[in-house]
Amino acid sequence: MANEPKSLPENAGRELKKGEEYIPLLSPKKNFPEVTAYSVCMGIVMTIVFSAAAAYLGLKVGQVFEAAIPIAIIAVGLSGALGKKEGLGQNVMIQSIGACSGAVVAGAIFTLPAIYILGLEVNYTQMVLSSLLGGVLGILFLIPFRKYFVKEMHGKYPFPEATATTQVLISGEGSGDSARTLVLAGLVGGLYDFVISTFGAWGETVSTAVTRWGAVVADKAKVVLKLNTGAAVLGLGYIVGLKYAFIICCGSFLVWLVIIPVMNLIWPNSVIDLMGTGIATTISEMSPEQIFKEYARHIGIGGIATAGIIGIIKSFGVIKSAVSLAASEFSKKPGAGEQGVERTQKDISMKIVVCGIAITLLAVFAFFAFGGIVNWWQAIIGVLIVALISFLFTTVAANAIAIVGSNPVSGMTIMTLIITALVLVACGLKGNAGMVAAMLIGGVVCTALSVAGAFITDLKIGYWIGSTPAKQETWKFVGTLVAAATVAGVMLVLNKTYGFTGDNALVAPQANAMAAVIQPMMNGGNAPWLLYGIGALIAIALTLCKVPALAFCLGMFIPLDLNLPLLVGGAISWFVSTRSKDAAVNTARLDKGTLIASGFIAGGALMGVVSAVLKFTGADLWLEGWNTVADGKIASGADSIAIFPYIALVIFIILAAMKVKTSNNKAE
Repeated sequence: MANEPKSLPENAGRELKKGEEYIPLLSPKKNFPEVTAYSVCMGIVMTIVFSAAAAYLGLKVGQVFEAAIPIAIIAVGLSGALGKKEGLGQNVMIQSIGACSGAVVAGAIFTLPAIYILGLEVNYTQMVLSSLLGGVLGILFLIPFRKYFVKEMHGKYPFPEATATTQVLISGEGSGDSARTLVLAGLVGGLYDFVISTFGAWGETVSTAVTRWGAVVADKAKVVLKLNTGAAVLGLGYIVGLKYAFIICCGSFLVWLVIIPVMNLIWPNSVIDLMGTGIATTISEMSPEQIFKEYARHIGIGGIATAGIIGIIKSFGVIKSAVSLAASEFSKKPGAGEQGVERTQKDISMKIVVCGIAITLLAVFAFFAFGGIVNWWQAIIGVLIVALISFLFTTVAANAIAIVGSNPVSGMTIMTLIITALVLVACGLKGNAGMVAAMLIGGVVCTALSVAGAFITDLKIGYWIGSTPAKQETWKFVGTLVAAATVAGVMLVLNKTYGFTGDNALVAPQANAMAAVIQPMMNGGNAPWLLYGIGALIAIALTLCKVPALAFCLGMFIPLDLNLPLLVGGAISWFVSTRSKDAAVNTARLDKGTLIASGFIAGGALMGVVSAVLKFTGADLWLEGWNTVADGKIASGADSIAIFPYIALVIFIILAAMKVKTSNNKAE
């Protein structure tokens, strides 16, 4: 390992000059240990652990953290501790397998909990198959696009997450400092969130309504601000960064500070039932949260769906170029040119990919037709929807990851559900059976898009370092299987422990949004087309103004208390990276803060799972009296003090991130 390079080549992040070639760290001319018993076993362990953690966090706050960076740090730390020689290639494989966790989790938890929210049932096998088949399809659909995104477009896309993960894998070799920082932050964030979720020592949310004046403003003017105090969400905001956290929050501000108060101002005594669900409450009688749930977030849904369509239109050239590259590979005779292909450019055979897609789609048909979901005719319709939308949106997902590092999969899935509902109703499938069928179809598509988007990051990391793509592609299927089995089990436990509806339930915002879309359409009601149309106009206007419409509209339908912490975390990342006149110091501080934020995310999410398991086994450690609102007061003791430990957490991450060593080896 001592002889391995410690930094990427100078041309790794820029466009290549004419005749210039990118040479990865691990020479294409040599073979390096990649797929070993150690790397596969560790990859599977990472998949299980981070699938459980990501499922809990995603259902709690609606944001699934990408596990690539924490897994890379752990892999590097273990490699150093065990004295592994030539560990870089193995660490890439560990990260690649383990990263299936966040991708599969996003596909599952954004859709399948909606079945429970609708009061219906889905069994473990159905959840596993929905995630597994979708994940496999996402991998297969992306492989033809690999060369286009990672090689042909070299230097034209920033790949922010792939860049960060690659730097961890390289610079962390042989050093335990990063691992120690991550462990410390994981302990701090984990214990902090454990105290909140298990004991309720302080409130999970800070709201302006805890004060007298704030409660009056919320009741009369329908204006309220809320902030989730969790460490994991704060860490997520740091990694998202100030720019996109601000855009997301602008979407929230439009809803909570403009749309909701204006609705109350203009139609205070009106009963508005756009979906035929039997609403009998006037706007003035609703809380801000009710107005958001019944009306405002549907505007965000319309915006997300429209932004997805715009993304497909913009990506037409990408689709054409990638398909042409794949077709040229497919048309070659067996073995033609195979000996001249470098190790670092070898993919799974295109013939195998095409056959794999066909077999997977047949399996999807069998799942739909013989799994008690729909009849064979409706199953054919379902497979066509899955195949067409998954293929078209694969480029949107990969493009989004390559540019901003985030995948707008929830918005694309909502559009899938709208299309699915319209088609299934036209085919005569309505009611409860129609809702289950639509959500399972949506689950397959959502997982396919999520896995495809995340996989392009793994392949870019492998391209920079010099891994063998075919090996990454092959073992990605194993990680997907393990992640699908894990997340299905976690969802069953969390549903029985917390549930997804009612008081103290997991918020599952995306799944709630999916349920809100599908229920009226499958029960003879109407979809809120007016609200969708307003959202569509907003998305078009944002696109014309060069504002990322997907991020903005996502903020419109995720609750404000889950978006404001992103802004706080993004502000912290901006602050620690701009205090010094030395650019190197600013970069070091930003990178250390990323490690701390990753620790907050991993620790907070993992301890959240521990807390859920304790409650599931009947261990009730909740401080009931401390969390009860006393007579004459509008907030409990826990809610009243919640802001103070949160401020302490913010101070901790700032001070810890600012304390780095300069080139003179002195702390600054």
